[in-house]
Amino acid sequence: MALAFPSQAAPLGAYLRLRLRLLGRLLHEIGWLRLGLMGPLLALGLLQAGDSLAKQPWGLWLVPPLVAWLLLAAHRQRADLLFLASMAPRFRPWLAAEYALLALPMAGALLAGRAVGPAALTLGLAPLAAWAPPARAGHATRHRWRSPFRSEAFEWVSGMRATSGLLLWPLLVGLAAWQRASPLAPVVGLVGWLLVVLACYGVPEPLPMLALAACSPRQFLRRRLGLGLGYAAGTALPFWVLLGLGPAGWGAALAVALFWLALLSMVILTKYAFYPNASHIRTTQGLVLAVGLLGAWHPAYPPLMLVSAGGLVWQSRRRLRAVLATNPEEK
Repeated sequence: MALAFPSQAAPLGAYLRLRLRLLGRLLHEIGWLRLGLMGPLLALGLLQAGDSLAKQPWGLWLVPPLVAWLLLAAHRQRADLLFLASMAPRFRPWLAAEYALLALPMAGALLAGRAVGPAALTLGLAPLAAWAPPARAGHATRHRWRSPFRSEAFEWVSGMRATSGLLLWPLLVGLAAWQRASPLAPVVGLVGWLLVVLACYGVPEPLPMLALAACSPRQFLRRRLGLGLGYAAGTALPFWVLLGLGPAGWGAALAVALFWLALLSMVILTKYAFYPNASHIRTTQGLVLAVGLLGAWHPAYPPLMLVSAGGLVWQSRRRLRAVLATNPEEK
């Protein structure tokens, strides 16, 4: 889609209207049925999470850095930063206004709960993401360390470099071990690590990489899931062990491990269900993850997850079939 602004000094209103139009198109592509099924459950999950945080004296202060971190991660993956810089060099305030508007509903919810300080901090931190550099800034590859992941798992190789995941992993494990007396510590560590892994699967690989796979959609997905879940299980194992050794017990650790891997499976399937549109991939992955983490307590969640997983399997195989249709080995 070709985008053009009236001039380099295009008004903020024109930019926001353009973004709103793109958002409407994105929601239409995702499908109103999916949004209608998951939206209410997501809203209930957010209310439940807010109620749980409000019971802790410091809980609501976690919201501002979490919102800022999510906006920062999305900002650094934007594909239009170079385009905006070429069209209007002073585009950063536009992004800051956009991020402030995105954070406004959360700030309003905090204000409704009389959390004035966290609400103000949310609105203060969110616009700062606009001045962060893109994730794939140019660096000489010869100065990069050798990845511990095999090249076939290209999501992990490039994703861990872009997110500094290999530096974050020991930090998260260390914090979980330090607070191992509380079962919440390894669970928070698992959520943090899941967000890091999520960033690895938000960028669609070039089309020739899929064409060179030379296998059917079923075989291709089985291989991507096998590699992804294998590395994910290996890196998440310390958190599961800490949870099992703690007061939660091994039964809870096994349940959390299975649930964590199921969420990651849906994240991987979402990537190929919406390939190659990066915006659709990231938005739907975020929606899947949010519903999974915030709505798991609801009795409607298990059947909804099964229906969503089945739909993602069907859609990803259908999408890949169109991409690999010319592969002579496809069956």
